[in-house]
Amino acid sequence: MIRIFNAYFPTRTLLLVFTETVVAFCALIGATYVLYGGDSTILLFYENGVLRIGIVCAICVLCIYYYDLYNSLVISSTREVVTKLVQVVGTTCIILAVLYYLYPAIQIRTGLFVPAVLFMGICLIGWRRVFAIVNRSQRLAERAIILGDGPLVLPLSKEIENRPELGFRVVGFVGDPNVSMNGLSRLGAIDEIGEVAAERKIERIIVTMGERRGKLPVEKLLNMKMKGVMIEDGNAFYETLTGKVALESLRPSQLLFSTGFFASRGMLITKRLLSVALSLVALVITAPVMLVVALAILIDSGRPVLFRQKRVGKDGRIFTLYKFRSMKIEGNVNAAGNGKAQPAKSNDERFTRTGRMIRRLRVDELPQLYNILKGDMYFVGPRPFMLEEEEQLSLQIPFYKQRWAVKPGVTGWAQINRPYCVTLEDNLEKLSYDLFYVKNMSVGLDMLILFQTAKTLLLRRGSR
Repeated sequence: MIRIFNAYFPTRTLLLVFTETVVAFCALIGATYVLYGGDSTILLFYENGVLRIGIVCAICVLCIYYYDLYNSLVISSTREVVTKLVQVVGTTCIILAVLYYLYPAIQIRTGLFVPAVLFMGICLIGWRRVFAIVNRSQRLAERAIILGDGPLVLPLSKEIENRPELGFRVVGFVGDPNVSMNGLSRLGAIDEIGEVAAERKIERIIVTMGERRGKLPVEKLLNMKMKGVMIEDGNAFYETLTGKVALESLRPSQLLFSTGFFASRGMLITKRLLSVALSLVALVITAPVMLVVALAILIDSGRPVLFRQKRVGKDGRIFTLYKFRSMKIEGNVNAAGNGKAQPAKSNDERFTRTGRMIRRLRVDELPQLYNILKGDMYFVGPRPFMLEEEEQLSLQIPFYKQRWAVKPGVTGWAQINRPYCVTLEDNLEKLSYDLFYVKNMSVGLDMLILFQTAKTLLLRRGSR
């Protein structure tokens, strides 16, 4: 795993991004030499052909990313990969056609465009098949065992099993003989870790023991580390793989003594300055859209145009969040007949005609730019819930109030990694992502989240 902007990415996935860029570039260069022969040198080096081909490659790789072809679930499905790559080639052609119309100077030669892009698509499909074979190879996977039988064993082993691009293979676990792990092989007792690791040719040991005092075989682990075996803390390894904190085994001492969970004054000032600057620019750009939406709401269902609701902000402070009203007025705005505000559901009957449309397009969120400008929120942070819901969840879920350590945001790490929250289990997982963000908060991570949010909006995922 490689850390970029305080988030972790599988080495194999990053290698796939790099190699696909190279394959696309080489395919376009190769097509140029096949079609133009001796004139190719002039075309590539004297007519800025290399730069123009580079633009095609950049757009193609961006489309691959936006079609989720670097997603774990898609990487392992050959049929879905081929289907999506065909869509990538089509989308790349459409985007390039628009760009060439607007900026003719970056256009590659007309006779080269279609055959070169088609050849690039064929090469990418072929390379993906090669990658799939290599990715599924057990021989190339790093052999690992889990030391301990705590609550993190099964989530960790399932995560590794479902994501072959991580490059790990869990051989089994070492722990109590009376504990069963649903099909995961027990390889021996904890004090036999040295012999088990040597016999199984283990390259990595992941420690998931809950209570380690007096039980952890420190000397044996140190000896193995000296011989090149990686020793990993289970909680840290789980965060690296999943991008979320392991609530199953989270203890107060981890919050106290682990790195992170602290935002420097300089970073907070930077986040605030960026929030003010971006919100001002966004307010100016979206002002015509907001005017049209406001008029549509007035014509469709009358006043009020804006929906105001109390939300929980930093350190538990209450603030008023603004959105365009998308639901009918039933005594209480957005109420469900019981006097309490209720979260929106799919195909909710309370939506107005205009409300359903603006929610689908996400423009109902635009008034929150004022909340950002005012200082109630950042662009990126844990998503604020309704007051009643926050109070209820803080009583049901341990460490829930820790997500209030930073200002809430319009978008966040949880929003781009999981769908809309409905059940208590959904909110447990959401908190695990929020705590990861609070722990690793940085301007770089914010930029990554905004980039991913743009993808989510373009693909119109998760709207209600």
